[in-house]
Amino acid sequence: MASSVSGATQDSAVSTGNVTRVFIYLVLILFALFYLLPLYVMAVNSVKPLAEITGGNMMALPRDWTLEPWGAAWSTAQIGVSPTGLKPYFLNSILMVVPAVAISTVVGALNGYILTKWRFRGDTWVFGLMLFSCFIPFQIVLIPMARVLGLLGLAGSVPGLILVHVVYGIGFTTLYFRNYYAAFPTELIRAAQIDGAGFFRIFWRILLPVSGPIAVVSVIWQFTNIWNDFLFGVSFGGTSQPVTAALNNLVQSSTGVKEYNVHFAGAILAALPTLFVYIVAGRYFVRGLMAGSVKG
Repeated sequence: MASSVSGATQDSAVSTGNVTRVFIYLVLILFALFYLLPLYVMAVNSVKPLAEITGGNMMALPRDWTLEPWGAAWSTAQIGVSPTGLKPYFLNSILMVVPAVAISTVVGALNGYILTKWRFRGDTWVFGLMLFSCFIPFQIVLIPMARVLGLLGLAGSVPGLILVHVVYGIGFTTLYFRNYYAAFPTELIRAAQIDGAGFFRIFWRILLPVSGPIAVVSVIWQFTNIWNDFLFGVSFGGTSQPVTAALNNLVQSSTGVKEYNVHFAGAILAALPTLFVYIVAGRYFVRGLMAGSVKG
């Protein structure tokens, strides 16, 4: 009798657990659909003729599919002062993002290595100041940064934007690598020093091979922030503005009837690199963050 009651209780618990799980999944699916709704509207309307958007339902699928808005947004837009579309500005963003991400990640790794394995007097103050830089608003550094770029002769250029993003991103990358390296056995560093290994040899042969998870976090974080940046691009880009600034110009410079299909296509084009990075390496980003938080 007791066995029957116990079995019934277990069955009831399993049934309740299944219902709860189904409910949670339904709620998550609803949230996901709500979050993806703007992307759906952008994608659907980017392949519609303009007449279908202005005189129809923006949620409906297109009756006449066309890729002309994508071509106009990329290279043949004839809107206001932006006759070349996003193509040259897209290249500016690539030329800016790749070096800035690589430099800030390497410098952050070196900083984390020094602040954890090559301690010196006042290192906690140095780390505190670098951590404080993560909380400085963009707007505060505009005038000082403009002055510095002018003195260096880098104003209105891609190298100037690279310098801006490297300086602003070092605080974040240092934080990531410092927390990650804090739990790395210092005894291995000491043993390597006894064997005659120097500063860079230890970094290259011992620490870098195990830095994959946190390096992915740093790369994704920096890539997303730099690619999506608008304020620095508009303020310091000059004739070398990134794609985000060009997208804003594309939308704002249109006169008369707004070409929403071109605007939607341009927005998707500008967002594709970050979407690709997260799709390819998103799971490694979460894994690296967890590893850094536990080890730090």
